[in-house]
Amino acid sequence: MCLDIFAVTALAAALAEGKSNEEIVYLGTVFTQLGDTLATIASGNDLCENRGQDDMEL
Repeated sequence: MCLDIFAVTALAAALAEGKSNEEIVYLGTVFTQLGDTLATIASGNDLCENRGQDDMEL
């Protein structure tokens, strides 16, 4: 777990290097959206599996 924290911190520092604050904020929002979208997909997959369905029906 700690290794993940250090790896993410190192990646963030590398991505931020040479970027303006505006660019860093933009990258942050893009990766936040990516994380949120992955969480939504995983949640939908779990919901479908629990219902025994291939396609999610609300």
